[in-house]
Amino acid sequence: METSAAGGAGTEGGGGAAGGERTAAARDADDMAGAAGKPGAAASEAGQGRVPAGVGGTGDVSGSAQGSGSAQDPAAQVWQGAVPAQGGAAGEREGAAEGRRGGGGGRRGGGAAWPTSLSPSRASDFMQCPLLYRFRVIDRLPEKPSAAATRGTLVHAVLERLFDAPAGQRTALRAKSLIPGQWERLRQARPELAELFADADEEEAGAGMARWLAQAEELVERWFTLEDPTRLEPAEREMFVETQLESGLRLRGIIDRVDVAPTGEVRIVDYKTGKAPRPEYAQGAHFQMSFYALVVWRLKGVIPRRLQLVYLGSGDVVTYDPVASDLEAVERKLHALWEAIRLATETGDWRPRPSKLCGWCDHQAVCPEFGGTPPPYPLPLALPLGAADPDASPQGTMGPH
Repeated sequence: METSAAGGAGTEGGGGAAGGERTAAARDADDMAGAAGKPGAAASEAGQGRVPAGVGGTGDVSGSAQGSGSAQDPAAQVWQGAVPAQGGAAGEREGAAEGRRGGGGGRRGGGAAWPTSLSPSRASDFMQCPLLYRFRVIDRLPEKPSAAATRGTLVHAVLERLFDAPAGQRTALRAKSLIPGQWERLRQARPELAELFADADEEEAGAGMARWLAQAEELVERWFTLEDPTRLEPAEREMFVETQLESGLRLRGIIDRVDVAPTGEVRIVDYKTGKAPRPEYAQGAHFQMSFYALVVWRLKGVIPRRLQLVYLGSGDVVTYDPVASDLEAVERKLHALWEAIRLATETGDWRPRPSKLCGWCDHQAVCPEFGGTPPPYPLPLALPLGAADPDASPQGTMGPH
């Protein structure tokens, strides 16, 4: 894995779970996408124009590619030709409510759900703490909105919308001008965000909101020191992906950006509004990107040439070039995780896994490690999960979020 740095100090915490890039609603969208999406959408507003040569750096460009697919365009043939996009795409990231924990779960009375798929966030939840996975996916316990995670959702929305403008108009000033409108849209979609500064009096809340928006502006502005949007034409933005493996395990998620070079190489890009973690804590982000690469490989038959993490909090760009053996190892790991989740779901045995991250958990009141008692288990024990969802496409789904 390679790292490059630019820009100043970060504005958010580092690589721990507490500094999550997106709100709970965003994580839900990874799992619930498709169910709440835009029926029939097959591909995002596909870009035409310039993309990084070889999908290698953050700014070098050469040639042109069409995300929507031209018969004469080798990049489009590689990206669009292997597997046709299927129906339903992801719903609005902002639309999922904070407490509406989907986890790729199916409902069974009372709002409870059993797992039917894995996303990077849900897989990470189980690895971090099986009981946390249960609270989020099966019990769907509400969580308070986080200022840092909500800011991440806002910045993601701004960077996505910026590419609606012609290349020459993609300036830092224009990007910052999008923040008020995107924030208002987010607030309307998720009224619970009014709680972000609810503990302060009116004057303090106003000052806190002003600082919060200023920090969002800083993150957006720093992005322009790391990438040049006037020289990028993403093939996909906020792209929902879903595939079903031969075993029946369904994988789904949302990729921030996909770039395709004229020669067909694919780069997957993910924005992080926190700081780049120290190497010993970088496994989570690496796993997430490898998860996306695996899904793209299984859908398209193409291994992404490069995985790129853009850390806006610290001004770092971290890249990794996956190979087939890496992605096969990730697939084996996901199968093992899924079997453990199946067993825990059937037996109701969800044991907490204490760690330093417990200090940021919203569920301490119902966690045995803190003297709490979990709510009654809402699912029948020995529930036969079945390996495959009968409604899932064996080829998978790709579409705009």
